[in-house]
Amino acid sequence: MSAENTLKTPILVLGATSLIGTFLMDRLQAAGHEPMGLSRRPPGGDACWIDADLKGDDLAEQLPGAATVFSLSPIWLLPAVLPLLKARGMKRLVAFSSTSRFTKQDSPEASERAVAKALADAEDAVEAFCSQHGVAWTILRPTLIYAEGRDGNVSRLAGLIRRFKVLPLSGAGEGLRQPVHADDLAAGAIAAATAPAAFDRAYALVGGETLPYREMARRVFEGLGRRPAILVLPPWLFSLLLTLARPFFPGATAAMGARMSQDLTFDAGDAVRDFGWSPRDFRPRF
Repeated sequence: MSAENTLKTPILVLGATSLIGTFLMDRLQAAGHEPMGLSRRPPGGDACWIDADLKGDDLAEQLPGAATVFSLSPIWLLPAVLPLLKARGMKRLVAFSSTSRFTKQDSPEASERAVAKALADAEDAVEAFCSQHGVAWTILRPTLIYAEGRDGNVSRLAGLIRRFKVLPLSGAGEGLRQPVHADDLAAGAIAAATAPAAFDRAYALVGGETLPYREMARRVFEGLGRRPAILVLPPWLFSLLLTLARPFFPGATAAMGARMSQDLTFDAGDAVRDFGWSPRDFRPRF
């Protein structure tokens, strides 16, 4: 994935201070580009930052012209601003969605089903608009995203391990996972943006390894320099403990325990073929 210098400029990054966005901005700058980053909380520094909200009433006055747009904001915010982006010269769009579109569509939790529907509806709207207005689009759907100490998935496990020294699992934790690093996703986004084979297509982006949830947890212990201490609990007991812990862990749901025994895997072979997707193995270091 080394085609950064063929990107059409100017380049605009929506959600530039998001987990993937920070890596993407760094990679674009390292390749000699001068990306414009849009964020509600711009950090300053050498990059060109735009202090704006995709839901703001004054967005039309703040959006700059851009030929290539990377969208790291929640994809359901994107359809409403596509006409503005097109009016300012957008020819190429790479937008991030999530494999949660599929893994949560039948969840017992209404909130998770709503997320899956919002992802699917937004993807359909992006595809329809771009196809109608001559914008080459690519939608990227990562699996379990991590970046040591910064994400809400793997780093949350690390935080629990630091706090309690032991990590409880629902059942044997045999469900398969494909954790993918945010920096690899940034590299993949750039590669997809410059690959004609990726025009007008959607891809699942998975990590370099497929491993059981329990092994993923063991690797987190190792990344912390700790001896693995995994406590296998009956699913009913894990669910009870999770319910009791909800006040201390916002966003925790009973479905999280059930998913530990489910395979949440996808095939990224088309991404390998079309733009050289080559992510790292899962060896986090905290």
